[in-house]
Amino acid sequence: MRLALGLAYEGTGCPGWQTQASGDALQDLLEASLGALAGHPIATVCAGRTDAGVHALAQVVHFDTTAARPLTAWVRGVNARLPARLAVQWAREVPDAFHARFSARTRSYRYLLRRAEVQHPLWRDRVGWVFRPLDVDAMREAATALVGTHDFSSFRSSQCQAKTPVRTMHRLEVATRGEFIELTLTANAFLHHMVRNIVGSLVYVGTGRQPAAWVAELLAARRRALGAPTFSPSGLYLAGVDYDPVFGLPTGAPDPLGAASI
Repeated sequence: MRLALGLAYEGTGCPGWQTQASGDALQDLLEASLGALAGHPIATVCAGRTDAGVHALAQVVHFDTTAARPLTAWVRGVNARLPARLAVQWAREVPDAFHARFSARTRSYRYLLRRAEVQHPLWRDRVGWVFRPLDVDAMREAATALVGTHDFSSFRSSQCQAKTPVRTMHRLEVATRGEFIELTLTANAFLHHMVRNIVGSLVYVGTGRQPAAWVAELLAARRRALGAPTFSPSGLYLAGVDYDPVFGLPTGAPDPLGAASI
């Protein structure tokens, strides 16, 4: 039997998703809890491996098991053995053809930036921070160059193991919400550090260090060394993974700024 789970997690102080020898990665924690419930070792596959310090609103994983348990047990029973930073949101039985990574049609990330003269301790690990004024219109203009199918080598980590740097960016929106700037990126897939490198370059434009046209020039150059530094992981959220409706998986994710108005 193959099952899919929807996960949310807070990545602060965590080495990231992928299993580590230390056993404290998010994948390790989840598989230990699943194995305890199933009564046999469980190996999971995720939709997108997140780095240290990155959060998730709607990560998706699949795994195979011979254990017969109600779906509620794969949620509540697993959560009972997990640390508070990680929680299963839903569980669904899926066909064997389903694959959390390869069946995904698109993935969406959100990056939250806070514009303020000083850092706020309650937002320190949840949003990126810029103390200089930002020209949001210039950031929006620059972002348009990245929509479409391109070679994103200029925004790719040197440690990226993807076979090709070509990706299709379906959406890159820059919105303002009070003192926050919310960047939403949807693509067929992302390269290692791609979102954080894009955010860093757009911040360069927003602060006036580079003109809006520079992002298109950077994209065409296909040279990571010419880009802005990789931005902080604190404000990055895996916000959703889109699958064919035939799989019947839940869609949508909570708003990471939902508590901002409290």
